[in-house]
Amino acid sequence: MEQQTLGAALEAEHREIDGGIEAYLAATGTAQDQSETLVRSLAGLRRHIYLEEEFLFPPLKRSGLMGPIFAMEREHGQLWHAMAGIDSSIERGDAPGTRTACTELLGLLDKHNAMEEKVIYAQADQLLDETASSALGDFLGSGVLPADWSPRSARA
Repeated sequence: MEQQTLGAALEAEHREIDGGIEAYLAATGTAQDQSETLVRSLAGLRRHIYLEEEFLFPPLKRSGLMGPIFAMEREHGQLWHAMAGIDSSIERGDAPGTRTACTELLGLLDKHNAMEEKVIYAQADQLLDETASSALGDFLGSGVLPADWSPRSARA
């Protein structure tokens, strides 16, 4: 079996995360069942942002890919704040507000993911050295988001 590239693995995470949010929006089960699906997807998105900012972006910046990385980091802050809004809606039991916020989040992700996949991931497999690729691959397999981490662009 051919080994999956890092770019392809990261794209697969995009699909999984988006799919979970879409499943939440399409679900007809109980509100509790729906919110559990959504909470798992948001946790996956937070972990994904962490791995990009801590493992993928730094070596790509050192390779000279500054402008696109800066844009992705800024958008990560927007995504982080959007997820905080969804968390608040869930806590308040505001299902219509949660659904609206999820639709808006999917819109942000659609634009963000398309650019990230086209520009960043296309370069990742070519520009990352063995050490960076290995660290990213290891985290993809079993890494955990530190509880107190947030993107620099989302910190007040």
